Amino acid sequence: MIGITPDSIPDNLFRVLFEKSPGSLLIKADAPQFTIAAVSDAYLKTGRLSREAVVGKGFFEIYQDDIDQNDDIAARKIFSRVIRTGEKIDVPVYRYDIFEPGADYKTPHYWSFSNIPIMDDQQQVAYILSTFTDITGEVKAKEAAQESEHRLLLAAEATGMAFWGLTLADNAFSYSQQMAGIFGHPPGTPITLADVRAQVHPDDMENIVIKAFNQALIDGSYFYEVRVYWPDKSLHWIRTKGTVQYNKNKEPVRMLGTIVDITESKSDEIRKNDFIAMASHELKTPLTSLKAYLQLMETKLSGTTDPFVKTAVVKSGNQVNKMTALIHGFLDLSRLEPGKLKLIRTTFDINSLIEEVLNESRILSNSHSIRFESSYEVNINADRAKIGQVISNLVNNAIKYSKKGSYVILQCEVGDENVVVSVTDEGIGIKPKDQEKIFQRFYRAEEDEQRNISGFGIGLYLSSEIIQRHKGKIWVKSVEGEGSTFYFSLPVGG
Repeated sequence: MIGITPDSIPDNLFRVLFEKSPGSLLIKADAPQFTIAAVSDAYLKTGRLSREAVVGKGFFEIYQDDIDQNDDIAARKIFSRVIRTGEKIDVPVYRYDIFEPGADYKTPHYWSFSNIPIMDDQQQVAYILSTFTDITGEVKAKEAAQESEHRLLLAAEATGMAFWGLTLADNAFSYSQQMAGIFGHPPGTPITLADVRAQVHPDDMENIVIKAFNQALIDGSYFYEVRVYWPDKSLHWIRTKGTVQYNKNKEPVRMLGTIVDITESKSDEIRKNDFIAMASHELKTPLTSLKAYLQLMETKLSGTTDPFVKTAVVKSGNQVNKMTALIHGFLDLSRLEPGKLKLIRTTFDINSLIEEVLNESRILSNSHSIRFESSYEVNINADRAKIGQVISNLVNNAIKYSKKGSYVILQCEVGDENVVVSVTDEGIGIKPKDQEKIFQRFYRAEEDEQRNISGFGIGLYLSSEIIQRHKGKIWVKSVEGEGSTFYFSLPVGG
């Protein structure tokens, strides 16, 4: 209750309270007239009214042409209830159209009203202080948001996409109605986070989902493609994209995202990879024979004095080697589907492996100065052949994208939990926009310097996948025109 006696309010204070307040009416508690005792300037301006036309008139006398019967009854009930109970009553949203400045027609407006009782010295309600706030902007923003949400839901329904949210503190899981169908359940079936995770292929759960979740808490972005089993045991593919929301302390509090069934497109991709693997296998046999014939020819012609013949045989052998390397790349690409790439882990000295790879690189290319110094063993548990392939890819790229005679420097550093291998070149460098995509499949920068360099953009993608399967990380630092350093890290204990 508000125990204010209006007669005790000084005139100057009364003038400030009502004439200069945002929007106020002081209404006498003389039902059913509800006479207006005072009105603020803002109220008069909003309603295009004069003080003389309002003060001393009954509330419903002033607004008899603007308030329909239902609103009239509702307003009388509110005023009467304030008088009867002596309690404040709010009207959160009320539509009352007004003239905009310079316009000769009314436009929709929404208001929030508060009706506060003012008591006399007998603790009876003497006046009602009715204040209003224009909330048109808020209401329209809410309507726009609802319309946008409705459109988004329609689009999601058309594409089969589902929305989900996860509160990190208590794992509260919310989702749209399409979620059940994506996981093979009848519409309306309740689904928990545990249910969703239980349907993910165990290998993908361990190697992809958990890793993507932990990484999202660090960089704020969530993405993965995994296999899921439906209740009928059929295998399907899903793609999830999301973002992380943080509190004011920059702590992750919630994840929001979308999920969609990509089984059909993934099946097409798998069929494509199977075709590539089959074609690559078929090409290996004639290439192997061709390489053998070239080697035999090189031996037979070792005594020839014709420089053209010698050069032609050597160059032909180099081209066969390039073609063989591309075919091996395509074969490895086809094996990267989950479940096909098997890691054969052994414990080995990674420094010794680096030396072996570099010795092979020096034989194949003597155009660069390759440096690596190791003084002690660094044993890791990993697939030796595949880690060797990663090192070879990075070294070959460093040679390919830098000038002849420049340096390629390798380093191997050991931390508390990881070993970090780096390959640095003095080449053309990589633009920042390309660094973000350099590990994507088939990605090649569209620069003039690189258009004449052979390759399909497979090597770095393969390297990235191999390192990720080892629960490691791979990244690049580069300055355009100065060179690049590629890094990968692996857990010391595997």
